[in-house]
Amino acid sequence: MRDLQNPGRSAVLAPTAMAATSHPLATQAAIDIMKRGGNAMDAAIGACAVQCVVEPHMTGIGGDCFALYAPAGAPSPIGYNGSGCAPAGTDAQALRDSGATEIAQHSPAAVTIPGAIEAWAQLSADHGKLGLEAVLQAAIGYAENGYPIAERTARDWANNADLLSQSNSAAAVFLPGGKPPKMGDRHAQPALGATLRAIGRQGKAAFYEGAAAEEMTAVLQSMGGAHTADDFANHAGEYVTPISTQYRGRTVFEIPPNGQGIIALLMMNALEHIDLSSYGPLQPERLHAFTEIGRMAYADRDAVLADPSVSNVPIAALLSQDRAQAMAAAFDPARAGAVLPSLAGVPHHRDTIYLCVVDGDGNAVSFINSLFDGFGSGIYAPDCGIMLQSRGCGFTLEAGHMNEIADNKRPMHTIIPGMVYEGGRCTMPFGVMGGHYQAFGHAYVLSNLFDFDFNVQQAIDLARLFPEPGAALMAERGIPAAAFKALQAKGHVLMPSENPIGGAQFIQMDHARGCLIGGSDPRKDGCASGY
Repeated sequence: MRDLQNPGRSAVLAPTAMAATSHPLATQAAIDIMKRGGNAMDAAIGACAVQCVVEPHMTGIGGDCFALYAPAGAPSPIGYNGSGCAPAGTDAQALRDSGATEIAQHSPAAVTIPGAIEAWAQLSADHGKLGLEAVLQAAIGYAENGYPIAERTARDWANNADLLSQSNSAAAVFLPGGKPPKMGDRHAQPALGATLRAIGRQGKAAFYEGAAAEEMTAVLQSMGGAHTADDFANHAGEYVTPISTQYRGRTVFEIPPNGQGIIALLMMNALEHIDLSSYGPLQPERLHAFTEIGRMAYADRDAVLADPSVSNVPIAALLSQDRAQAMAAAFDPARAGAVLPSLAGVPHHRDTIYLCVVDGDGNAVSFINSLFDGFGSGIYAPDCGIMLQSRGCGFTLEAGHMNEIADNKRPMHTIIPGMVYEGGRCTMPFGVMGGHYQAFGHAYVLSNLFDFDFNVQQAIDLARLFPEPGAALMAERGIPAAAFKALQAKGHVLMPSENPIGGAQFIQMDHARGCLIGGSDPRKDGCASGY
């Protein structure tokens, strides 16, 4: 139990249904949808749509989406990959010949075809109850009538002012009066509201065909993009079979590549061979082990993670016990290894939204939606109100690399929903936001839960650190000074993190006692709530 005399928040408990998101208005929308007869999938899509309006730097309908869905009683979850490809006319050599060494954020090459709306439509049709038009109503209302800017949102928004100022159309909407809005300022996006209304009536066609697709294509082509109307019209997400591993007696499911969920599983496999529970949660020995295993796992990620439909990603080898044991054997408890190089050209970033929902029938959804960087590419289609993602920055321009940018290819993806099963049934949808941090964060927060018997809120709250790929070990202020010094003594190059590291939402399903236990990250504006 937490010290009730110190600042903090308790885990949220409810008997019937629960939602946990990074924005209170989204959490409330999810609860309202379930009270109106919707199920967990309806609530997840509706909540995500709200966040596309009220957290426009974090997510949007011009981005991508992944989901894990656990129907009540199902022995394993259903996975959906809602990420898009580079356009058919993409030419890596032409980009290199232009002098580019990486995919620039504010460039048409950064814009892969957005997959979110196709995913919402497919998941709604297959697993929802109310239909898109009903579940988008709250988001439409906030877009058309306005919403107050939340505290963390205002902070992040201001940090993206330079990007927004590069586009007159984006600045007109997102820098009113030439400045980013402050906490409590009211903001509206009526053009986005109109597009959401059209999507509610017409489904995905309102995005991938007609006026919206024509405008997005025209904007991108005006900047030299290879995108065509056919690229939008031909986009399709896909159902995928989740991958999994065992950690401390639980089964942890992730979406397979092109996402980095496999790297979280790789870390957990290796950490199974290290007795973390013999240390305190913030003791340097435990933090050192996580850092070293994380660096090895991310080196594997940057070497081989790519679109498996195009590249031969060694999924079985990454998940093998041989690889896990080799990593554990290479771990030196006394000294830090060399900082391993990161994938050339992949930027570091901190922007996405993750949410989870459990409904009264026991269906659970783990759902993530992102623009990649803050405000994505900063390329904005003003008539339809769509900010386009920068997910193409997840590619590399290294010739011959498995993740080299290519036509009709998906980039390496950082966003990953997670799901835990025990005894053959779902016990927890979960996720950790934060760009590259997410795989590390999945392993870290699950270890907080299962190695130290924290409740979900305590596991989320615990101070974090992260070995940025190819860079220093970033540490939040909550890492004790003694641990900081001890890690330095082991050879780590530490830097205090200017920003909170990631964010998280968890809902634990306590089947034995008939209750739901939710946690939401205080590093964000959101909350868990239930009834």
